[in-house]
Amino acid sequence: MKYPFFLLLLLSVQLYGQNSSLNGIITDKQSTQPLEYANVTIHSLPDSALVNGAVTAADGSFELSKLKAGSYYLQVFFVGYKVHKVPVQLERGQKLDVGTLGVEADTKLLEELRVSGQRATVITQIDKQVYRADQFQSAVGGTAVDVLKNMPSVTVNAEGEVSMRGANGFLVLLNGKPVQANMGTLLAQLPANSIENIEIITTPSSRYDPDGKAGIINIITKKGANDGLSLLVNVQGGLPSVNSYDNAEKPVRYGADATLNYQKGKWDVSTSLSYLRNDIAGRRVGDVNTTIGNRFTRFPSVGERSFDRYNFSGRLAVGYTPNANNTFGGGFYYGNRTEYRLADILYNNTTTDLSTGNILSRTTYFNSNLVQKRGKFYTANADYTHTFLNRATLSASVLYEYDYLDGYTRNSNLNARNYADTLQYTLTTTDRPIHNFRTSVDYATAVGGGKLEAGYQYRSQQDEGDFVYREKEGNFTRPVLIPAFTGGILVDNQIHSLYTQYGAKRSRLEYNAGLRFEYATRHLFIKQTNDTYDLRLTNLFPSFNILYSLNDDLKGKLGYSRRVQRNNNFALNPLPEREHSETLEQGDPQLLPEFVNLSEIGVVKTFETGTFLATVYHQDITNIVNRVNSVYADTILNRIFTNAGKARRWGVELGLDVQPVKGWKLYLGGNVYDYKIRGQLFDNTIIFNTNSLVYSLNGTSSVQISPTLLFQANVSYLSQRITAQGEDSRFIVPNSSLKKTFMKGKLSAMLQWQSMSLGLLPSNEQRITTRGRDFFTTTNYILESDVFILNLSYSLNQLSKKSRLPSSEFGEKEF
Repeated sequence: MKYPFFLLLLLSVQLYGQNSSLNGIITDKQSTQPLEYANVTIHSLPDSALVNGAVTAADGSFELSKLKAGSYYLQVFFVGYKVHKVPVQLERGQKLDVGTLGVEADTKLLEELRVSGQRATVITQIDKQVYRADQFQSAVGGTAVDVLKNMPSVTVNAEGEVSMRGANGFLVLLNGKPVQANMGTLLAQLPANSIENIEIITTPSSRYDPDGKAGIINIITKKGANDGLSLLVNVQGGLPSVNSYDNAEKPVRYGADATLNYQKGKWDVSTSLSYLRNDIAGRRVGDVNTTIGNRFTRFPSVGERSFDRYNFSGRLAVGYTPNANNTFGGGFYYGNRTEYRLADILYNNTTTDLSTGNILSRTTYFNSNLVQKRGKFYTANADYTHTFLNRATLSASVLYEYDYLDGYTRNSNLNARNYADTLQYTLTTTDRPIHNFRTSVDYATAVGGGKLEAGYQYRSQQDEGDFVYREKEGNFTRPVLIPAFTGGILVDNQIHSLYTQYGAKRSRLEYNAGLRFEYATRHLFIKQTNDTYDLRLTNLFPSFNILYSLNDDLKGKLGYSRRVQRNNNFALNPLPEREHSETLEQGDPQLLPEFVNLSEIGVVKTFETGTFLATVYHQDITNIVNRVNSVYADTILNRIFTNAGKARRWGVELGLDVQPVKGWKLYLGGNVYDYKIRGQLFDNTIIFNTNSLVYSLNGTSSVQISPTLLFQANVSYLSQRITAQGEDSRFIVPNSSLKKTFMKGKLSAMLQWQSMSLGLLPSNEQRITTRGRDFFTTTNYILESDVFILNLSYSLNQLSKKSRLPSSEFGEKEF
């Protein structure tokens, strides 16, 4: 019996060996960049029946196996590109390499000289929306924050804080690489001119870091042409201020940036330099009162609140590809950012005895408050990718970052009649060196017509801060060290994570699902008291995304992702800091990270003149962190970070990208959500349960006056919204610009009118109000409006494709 079985086994092996297979690489036809997640299917002839399919890897490669001999056609489909078909004839046992197949972008995505050829603003993919940065002229000459203001999911308030679907925590990626940073800080250094696309990932898959409760924003920067030298240079200058805010100095605005790329043979080198001086004038009008026993103190205030901002950054990236199977890369980043915030405020204090109504005291004084923040950031990274014969890839990367943050807060209370008479003076200084390390290994291979990925990552961060607080009373005393506000803090974060994920496309259905395991530790040590605070967390982060094509013009999507918003080290620092005359600020060393479940369902409808998107989403947040106030003294509020309870959002996000008539392009993005927050503060002494409806609108209208002259107007509006102890008012910023191109598009000039007001519209101002049983505070922050900027741009060869220029990963978050 063993011989027939042996013959049967030999026959099976022989028949299996006669199966055919084919492989190849899919690229963008114009840029030759590989296309990841493109769908490749093979169909039999003459009936066009689907036989097999695969999703391309990061290098654009794919493989289809277990095919019978016969006649087929290969079909490539990718959102935003034309369907590409290739006839294929397979012999028995053949391993056919079809080589590199370049697919062509859809004609409505190509930029032509004809007005009708304006590119689409947004492209939808399975797990993200991709927005073309060059469609928003108001951002030219600015930073990445100016680009983000146009996204339907994103809002930026008067303090420069960036929120995504109402949440102010999210992961930042630069060309797909993690950049754990506060968006308002990190992206203030990234020139808008260097950005190709913005990717909004609202339900990220498990292969991404789980950081960021609102999802991920991935910034794709520009790169040079295929071969040779490419250069993009931009300069800008601000016109004199239109409005006066009685500031001590006039704002200064100018800058320049340049991106240079050289690609030849196996080498690809990119470098970038940027400098931006971007001051902004302004004022603030506040009113605060406190109650301590029978003492009621009210101290309204008015005065200057302005910013001087200096940003410099340099980046270098080198890529080397010795052969088709190996790719090496490395990069270096240096950033230097300094910001001065000056608040010269006149206070009128009145204290009243509530039991008698008698005025106990009246004081008028001038408070001069200067805050300097400075950061130096050094980052170096190295990457390696190996592609195996079966098109599987193994990637490894390592990154080291050193940051040095320092600064001071000078707070002077002066006699209102004689500024030389010092009533009180405080000085806080900060020194914080930060060491960061990250390494990861990732593997991807084709399995069952789809893509299987797995990987490991380790992250480490050591942040050691020294904080010194000195105070003096009157003119003729020396500053005295205040031990209660002085000390050293050491924070050590370690994170180990493993993930696996599988994605594929079956006919009209495209999906991915994954799971990430993470073990994280946090150790906080206070030097003066030898107190330690340890936190250990073990968590699972599942995710899935589904995109289903009901027909060629209508698609439905469904997604879920569990996320975490880690506490930055500033919010953990328990040492009080005299932020300004009326505020002490401190953190909580026992603060817990926020966890959120993100889910959404949506549709994408394309039609002849544009695209419409609608998404319903839900966020469920635990351990939500709020910055809340309590009374410290008659004229001082204590502002602390605390876990305030739970919150949830139900929202609808809408987007319309349309060209109604020839020469006019309109983009509208809107977000409406119901926000509810409930919890307790200060050991259950304050219990709250409140909700409100919040909405935002971003709109851009472009009119092509002639082939070389384009006018654009845009507006960003954010409605009033609640906080744990109060509410923030609406915030509106309208802009317009006029762009003229010369020398066949290589040279352009643009005049921007930012924060349009003309004294009629409350542009670029916001009121923030908080209240408690024993205090009330409301402050209107009025930032400069009617700002005019002139930009000049010159391009030698077109910059396109991805550029993997590195950036600060950790330090900018703590700036």
